[in-house]
Formats: sequence, C-alpha cells, structure tokens
Amino acid sequence: MNASSAGPTDASKYEIAHLQLVPKRHIGRLVAAGIVLLLLAGLIRAFTVGQIEWRYVGDFIFAPTILAGLVNTLLMTVAAMALGIFLGVVIAIMRISGNPVLSSIAVGYVWVFRGAPALLQLMIWFNLALIFPTMGIPGLFEFRTVDLMTPFVAAMLGLGISQGAYTSEVVRSGLLSVDTGQYEAARSIGMTHMRMLRRIVLPQAMRVMVPPIGNEVIGMVKLTSLASVIQYSEILHNAQIIYFANTRVLELLLVACFWYLVVVTILSIGQFYIERYFGRGVKSIRSSV
Repeated sequence: MNASSAGPTDASKYEIAHLQLVPKRHIGRLVAAGIVLLLLAGLIRAFTVGQIEWRYVGDFIFAPTILAGLVNTLLMTVAAMALGIFLGVVIAIMRISGNPVLSSIAVGYVWVFRGAPALLQLMIWFNLALIFPTMGIPGLFEFRTVDLMTPFVAAMLGLGISQGAYTSEVVRSGLLSVDTGQYEAARSIGMTHMRMLRRIVLPQAMRVMVPPIGNEVIGMVKLTSLASVIQYSEILHNAQIIYFANTRVLELLLVACFWYLVVVTILSIGQFYIERYFGRGVKSIRSSV
C-alpha cells in the first residue's frame, strides 16, 4: 500500500466531530446550594409558623409613633453625618499640614475618638453635667448643662464627633490619592492652599472618598439605634416603648427592621448614582483606551 492510499485512513483517526462535549459536574456546588436552600426554607418556616403574630407587624408598621421615630432617625443621621464630615475634612487637612502642632492635634483626635466606643461617648456627653454643671462665660451668660445637653444634642455630639475620626481618615486617603503634580501645578499659578484644596484637589479626591463615606452614612442610620440608651426617640426607642406596653417584642423589632431596610435601600441607590457621577471621568478614559 502506497502512502497516498494510507493518508485518508490515518487522518480519520483524528476526527472529533462525532465526540460530544460533556460539561463538568460541580458536585460540591450542588450540595452547597442544596444545604443553603434547606436552611433558607427552615428559616422561612420558623418565621411563618412560629410564635410571630404578623397582624401586629401590619398594625404597627405605619403607626404614628413608629413614623415619628423614623423621622428622628433620619434627622439624627443627617445631623451627625454633617458634623462628622465637617470635622473629618478639617482634621484631615490638619493631619497633612506641615504644622507639627496641628498635625499632632489631629492624630490625638483620631486616636481618642476612634478608640473609644460610640456608646461610651454617647453616655459621657449625656452625663456631662456631672463634670461641668454650668456652661458659658461666668458673669456674662451661663446655662445649666443638664438643660443644654438634651438627648438629641448628646447623640449628635457623640455620634458626629466619633464619626469625624473615621471620616478624617477617608478624606486623608482621598487627598493623598491625588497626584502631587496637581498640587505643584496649583502652586505654580499662585493658588492659595485653601483654594487649591477647594478647586483642584477635593473634586478629584471625591472619586475615592464617596464610596466609603456612602457606606458610613448607611452605617450611621443603624448606629443611631444606640441613641435609644439615652432616651432619644428614634425608631428603635419608640418600638421599645410600644412592646413594653403590649409585650409583642419580636413583632415590633421586625417593624423597626423593616424601616431600617427601606432607608438603607434608598440610600444605597443614591450612593450608586453619586459614585457613577464622580466616576464618569474614569469611565470615559477607560472606554477610549
């Protein structure tokens, strides 16, 4: 047999058209998914056929006391975050300044208020009258600290000042993310330090700062529940007042949980669009590459 007649016979051994592609079976994934589904089904069953009276959840979900607590929760979130962001920007600028006194004060601020638990700070502010019975300028005007330090003021100061320590690190990382050439270019055209930060540095740093600050805002919504300890009428405190009277503890906690989820969901959607707004320059650069 010559080579020409043997060629087609040998080539037929390497044909793969008749072979069938069989996908790999991930047995571990299927088992894990089955276990998760069983646990989820058990959890749903526990909440549906357990001791929870769901009609109480429906009765109190729009109760005026609950809605008033929701409004106070949102108000405290805005007030505490506004104070925290303001302090965070100031402390971050102090931290990166060349003045050793300002830098040392900023480091000390972050060390103290990031180290002490937020609940402890709330209680200290609320009981400040034990240290300073009066506040003001003696002989000119004075106030009793116990009248001035209401639950709202104590919660705002405790949460806001504590938040400022964390936000300052976020702002500082954003400022350091801007290329040093931007600073040098701003100085070369005679910009002052504050104008350089406001017009050149901060707009570029926002892309880095917005995601963590957005997470901190969402965290602050939940952190306001600590203010119930000092009798601030936020949503958890008001839910507790109701279940102390009707003993439907879990039902009222589920009502509070529902509203927390609603607020967090709305804030998460807002954070998505804000991040997309400040990241539009990066997306345009990536699309052109």
